[in-house]
Amino acid sequence: MSPEAVERWMSVFRRHAPRRTGTVLDLGSGIGRFTPALAETFGALVYGVEPSDRMRETAELSAAHPKVVYLPGKAERIPLPGGSCDLVLLYLVLHHVRDRPSAAADISRVLVPGGRVLIRGAFAGRMPMLPWHRYFPRGREIEEELFPSLPEVLDMFAVHGVRRIALERVRQRVAPSLAAYAERLRLRPYSTFEHLDDEDTAAGFAALEADVAAEREPAPVEEECDLLVLGS
Repeated sequence: MSPEAVERWMSVFRRHAPRRTGTVLDLGSGIGRFTPALAETFGALVYGVEPSDRMRETAELSAAHPKVVYLPGKAERIPLPGGSCDLVLLYLVLHHVRDRPSAAADISRVLVPGGRVLIRGAFAGRMPMLPWHRYFPRGREIEEELFPSLPEVLDMFAVHGVRRIALERVRQRVAPSLAAYAERLRLRPYSTFEHLDDEDTAAGFAALEADVAAEREPAPVEEECDLLVLGS
């Protein structure tokens, strides 16, 4: 993710964060692409909780920050005391969680009164048409099955007194050209690729390469996604 994209997201997160944000939980922090930026943006102590040892070790090496602490853990069992976090971020994480009701319960547990939960993702029933879906239409069908619906997520948190504050559709630039976008897709950045068969994958890349070859005036590639804001 480019520095410009990270800063774009930080401006979005600032709009929805509580006035006092002293402690942030980056849940499913991965290799720490946002974690140091959250510490800088809010001047806060940030906990990056990540179940993958390999990703967490990478974050500790490449995304270290004086106000960042990386911890092993997962959404269903967060290694922090109750009422300890002003802001909880889940960036493309919730659809990977196996026991979402338990995760909603534990996220609500660590949230302070008046705190906010930011969920960046997509929801079944309102899935945006992403540029890569044009080439891999089966991918969109799979994501409709993998991602929870908005009512499902709202109900999971509402039972713990954490309710919808806002739902924003965010547009972001993901590549400066179709050729650059194709390079990114070759790295299989979406976990959905794991569910595509070889025939769908080959056909999709063939169609994408044809369009890249035909591109005469490179134009930025943009995507839309949802940001759900919840609050206690």
